[in-house]
Amino acid sequence: MTTLTDGDALDGLRDALGLLKDREQVAERLLAASAKHSFDPDGELDWDAPFEDGKWFWPPELLSLYDTPMWHRMSEEQRILLSRHEAAALASLGIWFEIILMQLLVRHIYDKAATSAHVRYALTEIEDECRHSKMFARLISRGDTPWYPVSRAHHNLGRLFKTVSTTPGSFTATLLGEEVLDWMQRLTFPDERVQPLVRGVTRIHVVEEARHVRYAREELRRQMVTAPRWSQEFTRVTSGEFARIFSIAFVNPEVYTNVGLDRRKAVAQVRASAHRREVMQTGARKLTDFLDEIGVLRGVGRRLWRASGLLA
Repeated sequence: MTTLTDGDALDGLRDALGLLKDREQVAERLLAASAKHSFDPDGELDWDAPFEDGKWFWPPELLSLYDTPMWHRMSEEQRILLSRHEAAALASLGIWFEIILMQLLVRHIYDKAATSAHVRYALTEIEDECRHSKMFARLISRGDTPWYPVSRAHHNLGRLFKTVSTTPGSFTATLLGEEVLDWMQRLTFPDERVQPLVRGVTRIHVVEEARHVRYAREELRRQMVTAPRWSQEFTRVTSGEFARIFSIAFVNPEVYTNVGLDRRKAVAQVRASAHRREVMQTGARKLTDFLDEIGVLRGVGRRLWRASGLLA
């Protein structure tokens, strides 16, 4: 893979969004922001406070069954129980994804100078993701819900993706996992209908993930300018397939069984839900617009993104 140096960036290499930014300067700014705005969830949040009666664990409008025929037949108590389990399923998905992300980041920096700000920020991000994974695991346990792992097939596809992913493919997948959830969490943490602990978890995640998104976007822009053509094409296809997997795995169907619903009917109604489709496409829109501008959403890859339901 062609490597773009900091000097190259300053000499005027550009993409559809303009001049590429200096890699070290971006990393230095992110390191400074990390020093000012990083959190220890174990000390920051009140894990012992009781949950408040009548409050949601996820905004109702973001729940998979919202505004379906099944939703209209559910009691308020059952709807809140669904929110509790869907929040646990999303936290479980977040852990799976962040473990993949940490491995991809380690691969990314393996051949780079350990003293560079770019590598130091990658290591800082890995620290953040370790804390996030522990925070999500603790939230699941505190909510007295099961851990909801992805299916065995998706688990093994994740293993394959980690092995064959190109560098730009890794950063595309990183943004997919971060930006859709980030959009939902930005609606969650200020929502006073939601349990304070859940709001606290999402607030921490939003603040720290903003840096991760900036790092991934800047590096993906760089990679899509400098990577060989075969790598760019492979990235388009693999990112589209990962989008398809991600959209399927977003809510584990076991949540429906665990709240006393007919699993098959629930899954069918979610798939048919215009509201759910709009939620997912709106959550992905900033990302898909960005990917379109830098040349990721082309050819077979674009068709796979459409098949995922994340791209209109």
